[in-house]
Amino acid sequence: MTAQIAFITGATSGFGRATARRFAEAGWALVLTGRRSERLEALKAELEARVPVHIATLDVRDAAAVQQVVAALPEGFRRITCLVNNAGLALAPQKAQEVDLADWHCMIDTNCTGLVNVTHALINTLIETGRGASIVNIGSVAGYYPYPGSHVYGATKAFVRQFSLSLRCDLLGTGVRVTDIEPGLAETEFTLVRTKWNQEASDALYRGTEPLSAEDIAEQVYYVATLPAHVNINRLEVMPTRQAWAGFAIDRDQ
Repeated sequence: MTAQIAFITGATSGFGRATARRFAEAGWALVLTGRRSERLEALKAELEARVPVHIATLDVRDAAAVQQVVAALPEGFRRITCLVNNAGLALAPQKAQEVDLADWHCMIDTNCTGLVNVTHALINTLIETGRGASIVNIGSVAGYYPYPGSHVYGATKAFVRQFSLSLRCDLLGTGVRVTDIEPGLAETEFTLVRTKWNQEASDALYRGTEPLSAEDIAEQVYYVATLPAHVNINRLEVMPTRQAWAGFAIDRDQ
């Protein structure tokens, strides 16, 4: 068994799946979790010829289930080197006053509570691993730059940012590093999920520009996790060259 083990949540698509592939390419053993069992099985079949892979169907919102998955890790997969808190989603791109409250709760439960559940379950394991261990949280530029329709999604990613910085304070002296990676526009299943699988809306968002890919972000995750042990990237904001922030919106009389 390799000495390097990555635990990746939300590994069934997008950044999570690309990150699993990137770490496998480098020879890391993998613990992969996600809600879609068939996708986990397919990813395991793809990667296990190269590296040891353990999978667990998991909804990170369920704290008891998270604890059970961690407690049931096989002996060879227990010494986690890098936790990648990737599981998350955006819903309800419409204005706040038009949103179903259940969508807000789902984003909070997944992006905040789920992140906390997994981190709490593995933090002492990472401390035992010690120098060079990493927690990589996937945030978003939406946690800093507001835009119409970002409402609770942006707020949850602001939580990811502040939680990451606060973890750095508490983990000082343990050797465990913490990074918040904040992607901008990236073409994955993100917009499909957000628009309830509206392919036309997803295509329209990315049409005519050059967004980031899942592999672009996976490369950044791998980069921060494999830096020399004395180096910690606190926050890494990554945007496409063709995306930037806009000025203030102003309501004017007609």
